[in-house]
Amino acid sequence: MVIGLGGTIAMAATTGGGVVPALSAEQLVAAVPGLADTGIEVEVVDFRRVPGASLTFGDLSALTDEIRDRCAAGVDGVVVTQGTDTIEETSYYLDLRHAAVQPVVVTGAMRNPTLAGADGPANLLAAIQTAANPAAHGLGCLVIFADEIHAARRVRKTHATSSSTFKSPDGGPLGYLVEGQPQIVNRPVGRRLLPDTGNGPDVRVGVVTASLGDDGSLLHTLASRLDGLVVAAFGVGHVPVTWVTSLEQIAVRIPVVLCSRTGAGSVLSTTYAFPGSERDLLSRGLIRAGFLDPLKSRLLLHGLLSVDAGCDRKTITAAFAAAGGHGAASDWPYTTTIG
Repeated sequence: MVIGLGGTIAMAATTGGGVVPALSAEQLVAAVPGLADTGIEVEVVDFRRVPGASLTFGDLSALTDEIRDRCAAGVDGVVVTQGTDTIEETSYYLDLRHAAVQPVVVTGAMRNPTLAGADGPANLLAAIQTAANPAAHGLGCLVIFADEIHAARRVRKTHATSSSTFKSPDGGPLGYLVEGQPQIVNRPVGRRLLPDTGNGPDVRVGVVTASLGDDGSLLHTLASRLDGLVVAAFGVGHVPVTWVTSLEQIAVRIPVVLCSRTGAGSVLSTTYAFPGSERDLLSRGLIRAGFLDPLKSRLLLHGLLSVDAGCDRKTITAAFAAAGGHGAASDWPYTTTIG
């Protein structure tokens, strides 16, 4: 099953210049060279035609329901095509909620169909071949670009324009597509699932990035409108000393998750002890994200608060310990753990 959401892979030129999402999922599939020779039967759903930047939590909730229904009806795998701007977020949202054994593979394109060397058809073929193969069963949500297979919880967009933009800095790709066959060389363990509660309450979780010389004067203004806050801190989890008191006060009211803005590696817990260090901030009530980057931390915190609007700090801390790699699988506060 190929489900189209729009994005660069589905763009067409406008009379006034530039490109916009216009191609249907059926048109995308029809344009893939060699697909008929694979013997894979493909059905399509033209779900949305929007840029990746305009997808909403409502869209993703509806997409999750669509995927669940299609898997229950017996498809062997699902491919989602969308804009690359939000693939690292969409894929993790789906991975936290996809309990079926069939793989969900998210892909797209960096070069739109009007350009020489458009990568959409090759990425879509690779995604379909992977989704149809039993080797991908049980891996949850995957991202495929440039014949590399990535786990949703690891993958990041690392370049604004390169066709090989998607990388997994912590752990590397799960595998590669070789002569039309997925070769899994790095199998993840302990995938965590959020309970299926349907459409939860409206939740607002923001991300604030630490930067040189920022006095933190806007922290309270921002946090006053949020249900949860993610701090993209320097290095291993450091912020300016001027932020410390504000973050401690905010953490009394809403959950505040401490991440690294670097793009790879884990937030530490005990190494540094100066005001604004990771040790200091965790002692003031912030929650350690571990290996989860700020965008994925926001998705997890949003999901936890959507499951339970009154989710307490102990539960959130346990969830991040399991998902962030610095705790045991048994720390996950729900019974929905796979592997």
